[in-house]
Amino acid sequence: MTKPPSNPDIETLKAAGLPAKDVERWLKSAPRKTATFAADRKSFGVYWQAAARLLSLLPPKARHSAAEASAAKLIRDAAIGSRTRFLRAHTDAVYDKLTVGRSRFVRVEELAAAAAREFPGLVPTEKQIAAEQGTLQRDKAGLEIAQGIFISAVLRSERSGRHLCQAMLLPLPRSRELLPKFTKDGVVELPGGSIRRTGKGAVVTYQNPRFLNAEDQATLEGLETCVDLALLDPSIEVAVLRGDTVEHPKYKGRRVFGSGINLTHLYHGRIPFLWYLTRDLGYVNKLYRGLALGNDAPPDEFGGQTIEKPWIAAVESFAIGGHCQLLLAVDYVLAECNAFMTLPARKEGIIPGAANMRLPRAVGDRIARQAIQYERRLECDSPEGRLICDEIVDTGGMDAAIERVVTGLTSSGVVSAASNRRAFRITQEPLDMFRSYFAVYAREQAYCHFSPALIANLEKYWNAASRKP
Repeated sequence: MTKPPSNPDIETLKAAGLPAKDVERWLKSAPRKTATFAADRKSFGVYWQAAARLLSLLPPKARHSAAEASAAKLIRDAAIGSRTRFLRAHTDAVYDKLTVGRSRFVRVEELAAAAAREFPGLVPTEKQIAAEQGTLQRDKAGLEIAQGIFISAVLRSERSGRHLCQAMLLPLPRSRELLPKFTKDGVVELPGGSIRRTGKGAVVTYQNPRFLNAEDQATLEGLETCVDLALLDPSIEVAVLRGDTVEHPKYKGRRVFGSGINLTHLYHGRIPFLWYLTRDLGYVNKLYRGLALGNDAPPDEFGGQTIEKPWIAAVESFAIGGHCQLLLAVDYVLAECNAFMTLPARKEGIIPGAANMRLPRAVGDRIARQAIQYERRLECDSPEGRLICDEIVDTGGMDAAIERVVTGLTSSGVVSAASNRRAFRITQEPLDMFRSYFAVYAREQAYCHFSPALIANLEKYWNAASRKP
């Protein structure tokens, strides 16, 4: 845990041109130990806001001198250390305040915004984050690391973390609004994705053709809404994930399952940190666990019920990064004979969602480490690839394969599907295991998201500086 700055650090702060009085006032305000929630809320808040004032006196990160960069790092590290101490003592009290004693379900992005209002300095405000809009990722100050520390603490608490997981598994309000239209028309088109009902099945299609169906801030809500609709419509028994045709010259006119996170948008600072958590606690976990009910207990296999259905993934061309992660959350994978899978996390400089937890179950620990840490490519039609892919399909045969598998699964009903999914989960990934994993993920991904190594990797391996967002 980072300690508050000591007296020798005063010279570092003064060398950056920070006023001596402000520096001394901030150092004197540092809480040395935790006390009651009410007292700490006040004293730690004073310290965090004083730190923010000091940082505001420095120029933007892109214009930092070496001395200013050292001072900024010292202040931020000290503030992060104090936030960690505060949350270790008071996470449940903070969460109860933000959710009115857990009587309200608040999604992760709304929870962070509420925390900024109720506990000034604990996490950045929406205004502070908006001020960095349009800033390259390398030039951002790393304010959102505090969000990672906060959400990590919430998930680490069994009491609060389960409640947050349940909140993220509830249908989006927009999904409820669109359900009558979808039930009537059988199709909904949204930014980033669409859903079309065909008989007892439905196809959710990834649509970001300019970027090889990559996921980004513009696609996320649309995709989650489509997943919600597939689960909410009682006439649908099985759902399919598929990529649309794309514009890239190499694959023009071909279907591509997906290329993972939009690395161009990541480089240009258009992927906020909370995007990772919204995605994996939201629609990806809904694929794996189904929808939770707001008037029931958290869906921990022994407690609250879920609305869940079998999911099929149809892999054409490739499943890279986040789209490869999705294959570990579904029930059946169809793959073209020439398709491949990769998890280029090392080249991207981030953690590949839940793959570190789920991939070893499919392919074993060694192959999982090779894929994540050493970029091993897995051909779908290979012994290793078949550990993930259930069926290999000839090129051009995906439409017929989808129809055949959906018909086979629905011909005698899928009444036991949810029960069998829960039975698998209790031995592989119960809710508390998921919660604990993402408590670590939230903290570590926050640091990865703002690491200089991420920018260096994107420039070296992706040539990101020359790509237009």
